Amino acid sequence: MYLLDSNIFITAKNRHYGFEFVPAFWDWLDNGHAAGVLCSTSKVRQELLAGQDELTRWANGRSPLFLSPDQAMLPSLRLLTQWATSASFTQAAVATFLASADFELIAYAHAHQHTVVTHEQPSPLAKKRILIPDACDAMGVPWMDPFSMLKQTRARFVLGVSA
Repeated sequence: MYLLDSNIFITAKNRHYGFEFVPAFWDWLDNGHAAGVLCSTSKVRQELLAGQDELTRWANGRSPLFLSPDQAMLPSLRLLTQWATSASFTQAAVATFLASADFELIAYAHAHQHTVVTHEQPSPLAKKRILIPDACDAMGVPWMDPFSMLKQTRARFVLGVSA
């Protein structure tokens, strides 16, 4: 299963798949979730609900797409915390990471053997910020960009007749 980072939703809305010109993308997300292909986490949903826009309204009506933490995550949360605190990141970077949706996202993916989907790119020498790909790599969690996910799932957004 694909586990989507908040930047997937935000970037889609702001750039490639705006609600007004690529509604098929948003339908595809709904259908993908219904088919058990993709989901996200409750902390990602909280980030999306912090806005006051169309994405907020969209996320508000789709709480089942955003999964809550569970008992299976506890060992993964501990391992991820150990990695973050023992690596050479600044204290501020670790504190920010441990309070973030990224932390929950990666732990959930690790516990449930999901693939994280993000626009972030690795930067293994970074010290001031813990990036999703670097944390995923450290935990053995697969990750990819959204375009790779769309290719793997054979997503198609076909033009129709405009209203």
